[in-house]
Amino acid sequence: MQVSASATSPSVNLYAASAAEKSKPQTDDDLTAEEQKKVKELKKRDAEVRRHEQAHKAAAGQYAKGGPKFEFETGPDGRQYAVGGEVSIDTSEVANDPEATIRKAEAIKRAALAPKDPSSQDRRVAAEASRMEAKARQELAEGKREEVRFYNKEGGQEKNPAVSNVVNVFA
Repeated sequence: MQVSASATSPSVNLYAASAAEKSKPQTDDDLTAEEQKKVKELKKRDAEVRRHEQAHKAAAGQYAKGGPKFEFETGPDGRQYAVGGEVSIDTSEVANDPEATIRKAEAIKRAALAPKDPSSQDRRVAAEASRMEAKARQELAEGKREEVRFYNKEGGQEKNPAVSNVVNVFA
């Protein structure tokens, strides 16, 4: 409770008192049945959110940019409960390395779909990683075709049977 005195008369700041009381954690005995039900729901949601975000973090490995960030709601008991969250993941391509980009895209997809119940945002991230992977595979195939053309142009087809097989695969 915050009390202030003035020259004319003492006063009590009732707003500060009620805010202090609200921020004080309460026991289950202090809560109504409805409030206890709300706390139970918040505890369940908090556990789900934390598991969900931890699954992303664990699967993202080196591509995670820090730990999970949570959105909180204050329950009737005065405690904070996680009701939403996110894990930032580096989704950029690996410059000039389609094979590394493919590996990274696969890891991003695993991270996005790691939780038991991926959200619509998780599915969007996985879809974007699939597009990134497809583009990298295309770049890799184009590079191999260029390599084959070079060897063929230089007369390497007869000298290098492995390149001959690549020609047959991409022809």
